[in-house]
Amino acid sequence: MRTVFDSQLALLEAQMLVMASSMEEAVVGAVEVLESRDKERARAIMEGDDDIDHQEREIEALCLKLLLTQQPVAGDLRRVSAALKMVGDMERIADQAADIAEIVLTLEGEAFDSKLNKHLAKMGRQAAGMVHDAAEAFVKRDGERASQVVGEDASVNEMFERVKRDIIKGIQAESDPAANLVEALMVAKYLERVGDHAQNIAEWVEYSITGRYKGELLG
Repeated sequence: MRTVFDSQLALLEAQMLVMASSMEEAVVGAVEVLESRDKERARAIMEGDDDIDHQEREIEALCLKLLLTQQPVAGDLRRVSAALKMVGDMERIADQAADIAEIVLTLEGEAFDSKLNKHLAKMGRQAAGMVHDAAEAFVKRDGERASQVVGEDASVNEMFERVKRDIIKGIQAESDPAANLVEALMVAKYLERVGDHAQNIAEWVEYSITGRYKGELLG
């Protein structure tokens, strides 16, 4: 029975990494199309959200199968339960990427200025990297790496506040709606939420290892 459980747990880990890779690709791609205005690629990102939703359902089904048929205990139970929680945040990250891609389809006039594009791209890379690192920390049972991911959210939040201030100043001074500054503010907020969800994932990784969620012992 343990051999079967280990095999299914390895499958779960592999599926988690695939989904994390899809998240990272979607977020980075969404930020890139902000500058390129590649509407075809933007639509592909939006359509890819359906595939990520399917991945979420497969992982949820495998987690429930493990819980109901294998009846894991202690650390194994925490591990499967944490995975079940994590995929919810991962699916929401895909939604944020799709929302950014949808904004690209509505943009008019000139692209965001180069400084703003650079800041948004940096936010996107940081947030996407957090997702990737949190998923790897789960598979490798690396609590230290998960803690680092939790700490990185402060950096994403700081970038968001900086970008938000610059955009608001621009909105106040700019009367041309073609500047797309309101849309840029929405994109920045979506990326900030990606960072929040990545932090949630890392916190569930810590729980799967230690039994503590946000520093408090559960169960």
